Amino acid sequence: MEAAPQRRGRWKLLMVLAVCASPLIFSYLTYYVIKPQGRTNFGAIIDARAYPIPALQASTPDGRPASLDTFKGKWVMLKTGPAACDKTCMEQMFAIRQVRSMTGKEMERIERVWLITDSAPLETTLMRELDGMRMLRAPNALVANWLPVEPGANLDDSIFLIDPLGNLMMRFPPVPAGATEAEKVQHYAKVKKDLGKLLKASAIG
Repeated sequence: MEAAPQRRGRWKLLMVLAVCASPLIFSYLTYYVIKPQGRTNFGAIIDARAYPIPALQASTPDGRPASLDTFKGKWVMLKTGPAACDKTCMEQMFAIRQVRSMTGKEMERIERVWLITDSAPLETTLMRELDGMRMLRAPNALVANWLPVEPGANLDDSIFLIDPLGNLMMRFPPVPAGATEAEKVQHYAKVKKDLGKLLKASAIG
């Protein structure tokens, strides 16, 4: 007959095994029973092998040679567009800043980068308003040939994400035309949710 201490020891071992196995069991239940529908991410995943970052012949606003490689080790929220940043452009810029701020203590892992795709001068007031945004100039043709655009969309309306290893990995969709302020808030909340998941899951950057 099995001694009581041995039985207690066996029950404790079974309980430990059950606790350790519970995440796996839950994942099976979720996949096969609950069966979640649709995408789990808001942004479109990009195959970095198909879109390696090219030599963009980039420079800083004051004309010094520059490269996106400078930001390796950080997550990069990338926006493109001409120096004359219109109302929609400014809304994007402020939204990117807000999304970064909303990540709290993780915000230092993120850089905001604007690829300026023309040679027009930048207004001093604009540079002050966008304090903290890293600005690089790069030829429009090179940028357009590199970044994959959502069908029917304008390149400058999307926000791209580069991982800390320097791989282009995600494209966030443009805000729908005619969106209300509430819908815009919801749109960027989804961007923040994707980014938060990546920051939580990644041990790099």
